[in-house]
Amino acid sequence: MSRAFRLAALLAWVSTGAVAAPVDAYPDIASAYWVEIDGRPAWAGHADQVLPVASLAKLMAALVLDEEADLAATVTTSRAASAATGTRLGLRAGDQFSASDLFTAMLVRSANDACRALADWHGGGTDAAFVERMNARAAELGMHSTRFANACGHDAPGQGSTARDLALLARAVMARPRIMEHARRERFDFASLAGRRFSVRSTNALLGQFPGAIGLKTGFTPGAGRCLVALAERDGHQVLAILLHAPDRWWDTVGVLELAFDQARRDATPAR
Repeated sequence: MSRAFRLAALLAWVSTGAVAAPVDAYPDIASAYWVEIDGRPAWAGHADQVLPVASLAKLMAALVLDEEADLAATVTTSRAASAATGTRLGLRAGDQFSASDLFTAMLVRSANDACRALADWHGGGTDAAFVERMNARAAELGMHSTRFANACGHDAPGQGSTARDLALLARAVMARPRIMEHARRERFDFASLAGRRFSVRSTNALLGQFPGAIGLKTGFTPGAGRCLVALAERDGHQVLAILLHAPDRWWDTVGVLELAFDQARRDATPAR
């Protein structure tokens, strides 16, 4: 199905007025999706299907760290972190950083080596204890279909979540000002304690391009495909969109966000 056809189908569906509650319905703009307008569920498809979520897992890592860790502390890069694959900064074993800088790099650049360094540090030497805390926090949030097998979102047996569960996580993250501050950054420059400098740009192509975009997280692995938790605010309205395994996450997310803001304006207009 072409990008234009998927978006036209969504527009036709929305125009029918089928926006009162989430339903698993056509069009299939992603393997699973969830959209909220001003905090209220609006549209969804396959919202309870468990799927790999790639680096969207880092939102849970960020939540645990923001709630529990002293991010003013110093982190020494573990050997496992220096060997991380996928998107990475190129950290070296033994490098030392402010935990806060690695935290920001994890959110802005989705850096797996920064994520693993933080997980090993807060987990007492390995990421296993940290992942246990991620799973416990997921249970506390009511994310009953979610299980994490590693901190950074690498494909792994048994690791997965649902669009509905990720909406619960997104709401918890949205209540944390420090996470929200960093999730909206387009660029971040920092240095190790020894003065080794890094400059990274956000993986979120909506920031600075889509009016009102303020986060939250991208993800990609071969198993998960292209994933996105998008948050935007405009004219007093807020839209949250979650797409898992999306054929074209940027095109379709922009379309969904625009349709959602149109719907929000219609809902706010008094009937005559």
